[in-house]
Amino acid sequence: MSLSKYLVQRLIYALLVLIVISFLIFMIVQLPRGDAVDRIVNARQAQGDIITEEDEAALRAQYGLDKPIYAQYFIWATQFARGNMGQSMLGIPVSNLINERIVATMLLSIISLIATYALAVPIGIYSATNQYSLGDYFWTFVGFIGLATPNFLLALIMLFVFHKAFGLSIGGLFSPGVEEQPWSLAKALDLLNHLWIPIIVIVTAQTAGTIRTMRATLLDELGQQYVITARAKGLRYRQLLFKYPVRLALNPVVNSVGYILPRLISGQTIVAIVLNLPTLGPLLFSALLAEDVELATSILMIQSILAVIGVILGDIILSLYDPRIRMEKGVT
Repeated sequence: MSLSKYLVQRLIYALLVLIVISFLIFMIVQLPRGDAVDRIVNARQAQGDIITEEDEAALRAQYGLDKPIYAQYFIWATQFARGNMGQSMLGIPVSNLINERIVATMLLSIISLIATYALAVPIGIYSATNQYSLGDYFWTFVGFIGLATPNFLLALIMLFVFHKAFGLSIGGLFSPGVEEQPWSLAKALDLLNHLWIPIIVIVTAQTAGTIRTMRATLLDELGQQYVITARAKGLRYRQLLFKYPVRLALNPVVNSVGYILPRLISGQTIVAIVLNLPTLGPLLFSALLAEDVELATSILMIQSILAVIGVILGDIILSLYDPRIRMEKGVT
């Protein structure tokens, strides 16, 4: 099977997975008692408005909640596939709300992914080639701290320290009043000045885990017989290290793109709330609280699509990186 046929096969599987996920997302969002119309009616009644049964029925018809659940799902899924995400309960098109935040979400995720591998791979190589050294113990300790510390707690600590020590407000991606300004060099520099804090918070746990993976797999490769034989025949250690063991040890690290990228995209909601980041996470949280079905399902579906893309990307990179993977999957 050629690589192009393999990619087509993966895309078909991905489409089937997304169909199942879309149904599950739609059903899960519907689970809480009541719906968005009940919330609107209760809010307006609390303000003293009189809502008749006819008014409530009109609201349900307006939002399509008067139809059976399967009909609601079919309408939502077909409209989503056409790019029409509907209207949120805020009276704003869902696509507008998502477009405002998806750029920041992808920017943070991609930079965090690059930073994770840029830090983890060389540190993992150093720790494996200097096993039980002071540096190895240091990075092992740092890795345990990184894995054990919740990201949101690290975010709170950094907010407190920088505010108390330097009087800096590091929440958000821009200083107050800068976000509304047109793009300029000053705005870009302000973004960079705020960007490094959330990057540090987000990559800490991912980097710590990847360091441990790289160290463990490289140590396993360094103990293989082919390495011992090559050393005995006089092959230079550095040449041997990067030509064979490191290359093979990178396989699980490269494959981890498939789950690290989706985790970065969808798993930082609490951190984004703490740091006041304009990403999809806080928007999803507020949509779920408000029982805004159109907005919540659209965000979850987009996150699922990005997650599936991340998995496919990891498979493609690994199949291109290691010929053995292509042979095992029948790809030439």
